[in-house]
Amino acid sequence: MDIAKLGEFGLIDHLTKDIKTKNESTKYGVGDDCAVLCYPDKEVLITTDLLMEGVHFDLTYIDLQHLGYKSAMVNISDIFAMNGTPRQMTVSLAISKRFSVEDIEQFYQGLRLACEKWNVDIIGGDTTSSYTGLAISITCIGEARKEDIVYRNGAKDTDLICVSGDLGAAYMGLQLLEREKSVYYQQVEEARKKNDKRALEELSHFQPDFAGKEYLLQRQLQTEARGDIIEKLREAGIRPTAMMDISDGLSSELMHICKQSGVGCRIYEKNIPIDYQTAVMAEEMNMNVTTCALNGGEDYELLFTVPIGDHEKIENIEDIKLIGHITDEKFGKVLVTRDNQEFELKAQGWNPLEK
Repeated sequence: MDIAKLGEFGLIDHLTKDIKTKNESTKYGVGDDCAVLCYPDKEVLITTDLLMEGVHFDLTYIDLQHLGYKSAMVNISDIFAMNGTPRQMTVSLAISKRFSVEDIEQFYQGLRLACEKWNVDIIGGDTTSSYTGLAISITCIGEARKEDIVYRNGAKDTDLICVSGDLGAAYMGLQLLEREKSVYYQQVEEARKKNDKRALEELSHFQPDFAGKEYLLQRQLQTEARGDIIEKLREAGIRPTAMMDISDGLSSELMHICKQSGVGCRIYEKNIPIDYQTAVMAEEMNMNVTTCALNGGEDYELLFTVPIGDHEKIENIEDIKLIGHITDEKFGKVLVTRDNQEFELKAQGWNPLEK
């Protein structure tokens, strides 16, 4: 169905007609000039992300349902990174004419799956046309008690540095997708040059070989916010002193915490959690796996610091790895390699404003 047949408000009604709110703080959602929220005894957390086709995602290898899911999760992740609880979300889309109503339905299906997982209400947004592809703007609203909020600036000397999950897999998944895309287009170009219609017909059914690399694809295409880690920390009675999610790479995020907290750090290469598939893929592509884990980004794991007195509690929580400790600022930011060499950490994570 052509989106123009529905129009802006018709499309919004079509996508949101059966959305039911779940949170008491959502007084009124989609359907008026503004949503109405009420947080009488809590602090309100707000985060927003702008995702541009060709910069943040490539529709050659991510379908719209996965894109909707990921778009929601990366915002939900920001609320968890402040030790908060996500509650509401607004969604704005700029859509080019190549998309149909069914395409946007697929996007919303993924979006709603992510929101339902964490009981987040979709309460509004906007739609408009685009001449340059798909643009996605999502704002997530959460809540937390004032005393529970964790900022980036609270790390102290001797605090332990922890990460959830494993690192580098999402980046290696991206490298895998980019490699297969390059192979496909190279074969198409060769077939066109030879005017080989049979080869072009066969390439229309091209299926890349991802056997044994499913985890890498999942980490890149099906991002998960680590609300489960927040729940485990709360159950253990642990309040991190500083925290953020790993979107641009471990090294970049650790530099943010150190800068805003006025401290240094010391992390150990041998302690950085890396999945087996990540290591195999890095070797296959002749890349240093530690560099991938430090600088790859899009893991959306949690990086946080805790007081040294919580050492035993942290060690008893599954899927959290202790990778180092905070130091006085004068000692700098150091990576200790497996052979005990020391290197200065550099923020080499992804920068969307670089050419």
